[in-house]
Amino acid sequence: MPAQYLEEYWYAVQTCANHEKRVLQQLNQRTVKAYLPLYESVRQWKDRRVRLESPLFPGYVFVKLALRDRLQVLQAPGVVRLVGFGSQPAALQDHEIEALRQGLAGEIRLEPHPYLKVGQLVRVRTGPLQGLQGILVRKKKSLRFVISLDLIMRSVAAEIDMAELEPA
Repeated sequence: MPAQYLEEYWYAVQTCANHEKRVLQQLNQRTVKAYLPLYESVRQWKDRRVRLESPLFPGYVFVKLALRDRLQVLQAPGVVRLVGFGSQPAALQDHEIEALRQGLAGEIRLEPHPYLKVGQLVRVRTGPLQGLQGILVRKKKSLRFVISLDLIMRSVAAEIDMAELEPA
């Protein structure tokens, strides 16, 4: 058997629209290691302002499992598929998920960002995102570091100081 079937790797799970939190609950009940990165946003309604926790990657939850156990995930209500190429799920890099966890646990403000493929490629030299490569973009007067997960075609942007970046 290939190593993917026996060893645990991170995979992206595509969910039905707006079912990310329910899928996370289902996976936790099935004792599957699951991670749903959330960010906080403030929405203005007619009569009040509301703070919401929304998925950083709408439509996706991340799971760490050996492929031999994938049925536990695929049979959960709200799960569409494991993201991959053809019929083979594609594993994510451990350091990408760990960087997301550290970034969200730290004082870095992450938010969804349109998926980008063009722009200057940069690498973070210091801080919790150290070693990650991404694209440098400008939003108003601040700089943003955009991290793209090519497998699920999603990106997140973090405000970052130019001194922490170097050309990749």
